[in-house]
Amino acid sequence: MVLRAGVWFLTFVEIVVALVATLAPRAFYDYVPWVDLIPPFSEHLMRDYGAMNLSLALVFVVAAVTMELRMVRIALGAYLLFAISHLIFHLTHLEHFTMTAAVGQTILLTVAVLLPVGLLILTAWRPSPAATKEANDCREDQALGD
Repeated sequence: MVLRAGVWFLTFVEIVVALVATLAPRAFYDYVPWVDLIPPFSEHLMRDYGAMNLSLALVFVVAAVTMELRMVRIALGAYLLFAISHLIFHLTHLEHFTMTAAVGQTILLTVAVLLPVGLLILTAWRPSPAATKEANDCREDQALGD
């Protein structure tokens, strides 16, 4: 239940970020906290960022709908690759930030790394479909007296 909720949460985040950055790049730059602190604005970059998030959103939609273990792990792994590099960039580019903004952004981006890590850990306790089928087959064999 927690894994499913986490995957759906990240799906929602990806869809919202993708749509705003793609359809309203100037608004994304001006109104999403901290984005405008690293100038300059580039419509091309904002729209590309939105489109890339839209492609990741598709992966998350498939993962969230199917909850197929491999797909969930791929979606979380892809998100984690971005989240880690995003955190590293921002940790090394804080010169335009107030102390409050730097702390707030660092906390948010760290959570963006820890959330998929936690969800990936949860996938370790979720049995694969093959293991579930094998366990069900064993139960059926035992019920039949084999």
